[in-house]
Amino acid sequence: MPTAEPTPLTPAGKTALEAELARLVGRREEVVRRISETRSEGDLSENAGYHQAREDQAHLEGRVQEIEAILRHAVIIDNRSTDGSVRLGSTVVVEDEFGEAAFTIVGPAEADPASGRLSDRSPVGRSLLGRRAGDTVEAETPSGVRALHVVRVE
Repeated sequence: MPTAEPTPLTPAGKTALEAELARLVGRREEVVRRISETRSEGDLSENAGYHQAREDQAHLEGRVQEIEAILRHAVIIDNRSTDGSVRLGSTVVVEDEFGEAAFTIVGPAEADPASGRLSDRSPVGRSLLGRRAGDTVEAETPSGVRALHVVRVE
């Protein structure tokens, strides 16, 4: 049996996943009730409500299993850098042609680029790992190579 790869999570990321899991598990009863109610409406082959409830159940259970697997293999990352370098969990302020931006480097399970949480496996995240304030790095992005100047590491 292959061993699963550890999933790096920040303490906040672990807490958020645990809260989502609790919320989803709490919704199970509601979805089962909807399935039961729509099943009693008659012909299942033409019952859109029944099919939607079953689809909702499949999505809910899939996400529950995904979160449980992430948490089962979670390794909580310590973002304290003693040497000032960027590491998992670090927040790094960079400057490029568009101005300054702050990113937190996280594992893939927590990545959300729209909110500034970059995966350590993304081109920008990977290029910033190990860097310090004052360094300039180049990252290959979908829009081309970007030069990023590390302003500070928190």
